[in-house]
Amino acid sequence: MTADVLMESLNERQCEAVHHTHGPLLILAGAGSGKTRTITFRISYLIAHGCAPPENILAVTFTNKAASEMKERVMQLLSGRSGNPLVCTFHSFAVRVLRRHIDRLGYTRDFTIYDDDDQKAAIKAILKEQQVDETLLSHRRVHSMISYAKNHSVGPKQYLENSSNREMEMIGAAYIAYQEFLKKSNVVDFDDLILLTSRLLRENADLLQQYNQWYRYLMVDEYQDTNRPQYELIKLLTTYHDNICVVGDEDQSIYRFRGADIRNILSFENDFPGTRVIKLEQNYRSTQNILNGAAAVVSQNKQRKGKTLWTDNPTGKHIQLYEAEDAQGEADFVTREIAEYLDFNPESRVAVLYRTNFQSRQFEEALRRRSLPYKIVGSVGFYARAEIKDIIAYLKVLLNPHDGIMLARIINVPGRGIGKATVDRLAQIALLNKMTVWQALEKSLREQFLPARTDAALNRFHNLITTLQAKMGSTSLGNLLQMIAEHSGYMETLAKENTDEAQSRILNINELVNAAHEADSSGQSIQEFLDHAALSSDSDDLDLRARITLLTMHNAKGLEFPVVFIVGCEEGLFPHIRSNETAEDLEEERRLCYVAMTRAQRKLYITYARMRRMYGGDIPGLAQPSRFIAEIPTHLLETRSAPDLPRFERFRPHRTFTQPRYAQPSVLTPRIPKSYGATTHDNVDAVRKFIQEKYADLPSVPEPAMPARGHRMKPGTKVFHEKYGLGVVIDREKLGDDFKLTVSFAGIGQKKLMERFAKLKKM
Repeated sequence: MTADVLMESLNERQCEAVHHTHGPLLILAGAGSGKTRTITFRISYLIAHGCAPPENILAVTFTNKAASEMKERVMQLLSGRSGNPLVCTFHSFAVRVLRRHIDRLGYTRDFTIYDDDDQKAAIKAILKEQQVDETLLSHRRVHSMISYAKNHSVGPKQYLENSSNREMEMIGAAYIAYQEFLKKSNVVDFDDLILLTSRLLRENADLLQQYNQWYRYLMVDEYQDTNRPQYELIKLLTTYHDNICVVGDEDQSIYRFRGADIRNILSFENDFPGTRVIKLEQNYRSTQNILNGAAAVVSQNKQRKGKTLWTDNPTGKHIQLYEAEDAQGEADFVTREIAEYLDFNPESRVAVLYRTNFQSRQFEEALRRRSLPYKIVGSVGFYARAEIKDIIAYLKVLLNPHDGIMLARIINVPGRGIGKATVDRLAQIALLNKMTVWQALEKSLREQFLPARTDAALNRFHNLITTLQAKMGSTSLGNLLQMIAEHSGYMETLAKENTDEAQSRILNINELVNAAHEADSSGQSIQEFLDHAALSSDSDDLDLRARITLLTMHNAKGLEFPVVFIVGCEEGLFPHIRSNETAEDLEEERRLCYVAMTRAQRKLYITYARMRRMYGGDIPGLAQPSRFIAEIPTHLLETRSAPDLPRFERFRPHRTFTQPRYAQPSVLTPRIPKSYGATTHDNVDAVRKFIQEKYADLPSVPEPAMPARGHRMKPGTKVFHEKYGLGVVIDREKLGDDFKLTVSFAGIGQKKLMERFAKLKKM
C-alpha cells in the first residue's frame, strides 16, 4: 500500500501526525476526531516507510475491545506484509512480561491473577485472621483503599508509615498481610500487574535495555486515563529512546476515581522535552449544535489545554431540554420519544445515559411497559457470573492447589458435606503450622484428627483434584473443563434443580467449554486462557446492535449513538453530590458532561425532574436543574416541559435529520404569557420564571417543634434548613456541650452544622 493511498482519507492534521516519525508527539484528539484511524495509519506508515519493523512497535490502550479494533485495522492496512506490531492493553502487556521474567521477583511463572471479587475474599479472610470487626472496618473499605494506594504507587510499608489515624493503621497492617498472602500463594492481583512489571524493569538493567530495544516505537491511546504506575511504566519503556506518541483528550479525563491522573497529559511536554503537539479538532461524529453546546460546558474548566471542535456535518437540531414533573414523568417522556423515533427509524440506535446505576430502574420499567426491548450495560459480564467463576476456580486450583481463596471457593461447591466449621478448622491448622490450606488438608487426612465423616468428604474432594490434575497433561482444555463440570457434580446439581435459572447456568457453562475448545484450536495454553478470562471486562460484552442501550456516562466513553438522552440532570445527581467537595471533582463532573454530550451524532436530549425522591425519602423533594444546563447557550436549546405538552400529543422526529417534520410550534413552545418575554423556544430564563411563579402557592414545608434534648438528630433523620433546603443527617459527633452534625443537602452537598444553632426542622 503506497503512501498516497494511506494519506488520501486523512485530513491535514491527521497527516501531520502520521508523518511525524521521530521524537515525542502529543496528539490532542477531540471527541469524534478520528484518533483511532490516525494511530493505525501512523503504525502502518512507520512500517511501510522502513522506520521500524513490526516487531519493534508497541501500541497500548485500555480495553480489549479497543485493542482488538486497532489490531484489526492495522492488519488490514498491512495486508501482504509479514509480521505484526504488538497491540494490546496495559495489563495484557504486563502479563506478557511477567510470564517470562516474574521468577526474578520470587514468584513462579504459573502465577494466577485475582479479580476484584477474589481480592475482597482474600482481604476478608485476612481481617478475620487479624480479628478486625467487619462492622468497625469492612473488607470492602480496605480493598478500596489498597487499590487506591496501588494506583498511586504507594506500597504497604509507605502506607503504614504515612498513617495518621487508627483506621489507616489497621488498613496498613491488612495491606502488608495481604501482599504477603499473595506472594505466598503465587498470586498477583490486577493492580499489581503494572507495579510488578515496572519493578522488574527498574531492578534488572538488562531487561530494561532489552525491552527498550525491542519496542523502539511506543504509542499510547487514551493517555488522559493513565494513572501513576502506568506513567512510570511508560517512562521506563522510553529510557533509551524518545520515540513516544501519546493520543488523548484532557477534556475526556473522567476516571480520577480509578486513579487516572490528568496531570500526565497536561505535563507531557515537560516530561518529554522537544514534544510536538498536534490538535485534531475536526469532528466526524456530531452536528455543530451538539459540539457548540458541549464546548460551552467544558470551556468553564481551568485544567485544560483547549481546542475548538468543528465539523462539516449539518448544523443540526437544537438540543432538546425537557423538564419533567417527577422521575416517572421523565422516564415516560424519554420512552415515548424513543418509541416514536424508532417507529420512523427502525434500524437506528438510541442511548439513555445516567450518572449512577440506580437511575436505570425507572427507565427499565417504562420501557417494559411499552414492550420495548433494551440492553443495559453494567450488568454481570460473562466471566463474572458465579457458575463461570466456580469452574474457572477449579481450573486454577488444578494449576495451583496452594491458592487458598480459590480452594475455599470450590471445596464445598457443589455441596459435598464440607461445612464452614471444617474450612475454618483447616485455616487454623494452616496458620498454626505456617502452611497453605491445601497442605493443612493433606495433613488432616494423614493424621485423621477430624471426624470420620468429615475426613471422608475431604478425601473425596482431594481425590477429585488429584485425579483431574493427572488428566491435565493428556487432554485438551475443552475436555478438561467438561470433566470438571461433570466429575465435580456441578452439572448434575444444576440439572436436579430443574429451574429456568439453573438451565441458563448450564448453558453458560457449556459456552465456557466452547470458549475453551476455541482456545485449543488457536493454540492457547491453559494459562493464556485464564489470563484472557482475568483480563476481560464488562465493556467487552457491549452489544452495539441493540436498538436501545441503557448505561452510565462513564461506560459510554468511546461509544456513539444517533440519538442520546442525558437524564437526571439535577444538582446532587449530576453533578454528583460528592463532586462539591473539591474544584477538581467538579471539573471532572463537567468533563463527564462533555463526554456524555459528544456521544450524540444527530440528536441530543437533556432531561431533569422538578421533583425527585432522594435518600430513600417517603416524599419527593424539590430538585434544582444542573448547573451544566445553565452553561449551555440558550440559543442552542429547545425547551419543553411537562405542563406544556398535551397528554396524548407527541413530538414526531422525521425519518432523517436533514428534513425536519416538527409539530406546530405552539405544541413545542411553552404556553406562557408574553409578559414573561417567552416569545421563542430558547428563552429558558423566562420559562423558569413563569414556573417559579406558577407554583409559588405550593404549601410550605411544615415546621414541627424541635425534639427534646437527648432525642435529636440521629444519622438518617430527614431535615429541612431555611437556607439549604431538604437534607438527611449522615453523622452526629459529640463536640463539647453540643453535637456537630454532618448533613447532606439535595443539590448542595455536605454541610457541617452545630446542632444547637442549626435550626433544623425534622421532617
